Amino acid sequence: MQPTSTPVSLPSLILRGLIGGVLMGLANLVPGISGGTMLLALGIYPLFIAAIADVTTLKFKPVSVTVLGSVVVAAAAAILLLAGPVKELVVEHRWIMYSLFIGLTLGGVPVVWRLARPAVAATWIGMAGGFVGMALLAVSQQAGADGGAAGSGVLMLFIAGLAGAGAMILPGVSGGYVLLVLGQYVPILGAVDRFKNALGAQDLAAAFDVGLKVLTPVGLGVVIGIVAISNLLKFLLQRYEKATLGVLLGLLIGAVVGLWPFQQGVAPEIGSLHKGQEVTALTLPEIDKEDYPTRVFTPTPVQVGGALGLILAGFVLTSLLARLDPDRKRRTA
Repeated sequence: MQPTSTPVSLPSLILRGLIGGVLMGLANLVPGISGGTMLLALGIYPLFIAAIADVTTLKFKPVSVTVLGSVVVAAAAAILLLAGPVKELVVEHRWIMYSLFIGLTLGGVPVVWRLARPAVAATWIGMAGGFVGMALLAVSQQAGADGGAAGSGVLMLFIAGLAGAGAMILPGVSGGYVLLVLGQYVPILGAVDRFKNALGAQDLAAAFDVGLKVLTPVGLGVVIGIVAISNLLKFLLQRYEKATLGVLLGLLIGAVVGLWPFQQGVAPEIGSLHKGQEVTALTLPEIDKEDYPTRVFTPTPVQVGGALGLILAGFVLTSLLARLDPDRKRRTA
């Protein structure tokens, strides 16, 4: 997975970087789609990884600055503008969105498998370890879930940014999914949407408050995560390529464990504890739907059929995006 040596014009790089950045931003809003997969699909992923390595070692090459700048600007714009609508879809139509997320997640498996084959013993061992680790993370989050908002303190938000950023640049591993299993997905998307609305209303005090309490720790985690994981990934792929790709495959397949679609937000009962405080008739209306604890429900035959159709649609969508990669045939060969 080395950067391509084929000369590419700067206008072409900017265009591919902007398109890739928008898709990457969307991917990181949607659990199941990998930002790295989107860049891989457009054939710009190796250049992106190399650009991060160059910039973080103070090598400001024109190509590196162009690629990194265009991807980051476009991704940030997509996240800022679309965080609110995506969050509302998840809160209001959870089983529909989760079904789609499962298909999008599984659609990344062929992408990483093409990079990993022919598989060796290290590939299978790495896959097993990645699967077990991700499955345990998903199960532990579900066991302690409280509306998908598990302890959104400064440290937890920093960890979420760190883990989410690391995952967003790994092909096949969804940064949005990592935030979901850490219980920070809805709170962070809600904070981004409030920040956007505050700016639109020219309420600088509210924007500063959200930025300081939520977006700053997440942003620091994102920056550190991207720098650390991209350089670590470059090292691991050079030294232990088969095992590393095996772990990525395991993480991708294990992610499905935490995306059981047939669950919904349920208002907490009066007298129960919510975020450490007792729920009363007065405080219940003040709890946002996005903070409701989730409960599994028994689906109807129509919902089962709809979920299977959405899973298939998500799988096909990710597979089709992967076919946009101009170097796909060369890597497969």
